Amino acid sequence: MTNEITIALPTEDRVRAYEFYRTALILPSVGEPAEDGVPEPLQFRLDTGTTLMFVPTGGFGWVLDGRDSAPAGSHEILLSLTLDSAEEVRATTERMLEAGAEIVLEPTEQPWGFSAVVTDPDGHAWQLIAAQG
Repeated sequence: MTNEITIALPTEDRVRAYEFYRTALILPSVGEPAEDGVPEPLQFRLDTGTTLMFVPTGGFGWVLDGRDSAPAGSHEILLSLTLDSAEEVRATTERMLEAGAEIVLEPTEQPWGFSAVVTDPDGHAWQLIAAQG
């Protein structure tokens, strides 16, 4: 039996999300492009058993059976990406900003390691961290 994990996040703009994650985090997309040039469903491979999927904002209602999703600007999840060094945290933060992210916490030393927090163009928060020793 193969177990895969899919993390699904809402997006207002599939093309924007596609370009952001290909450019900012250099993630490989999964599937063949649709007419708009973006795979449908829009998914990125995180590792051999995990994908990150983007669902158009209105599509969440079908899956959640009427439950409201979190309003824009609020976060029910913090996505974390562990990197090898403070330099990688800085470089990835810069690449994400250039691709349209917004800074929440500038790259800085924290008690748990060197980290930064940015939001993608849909407002999803990402913590970039280089763990201590």
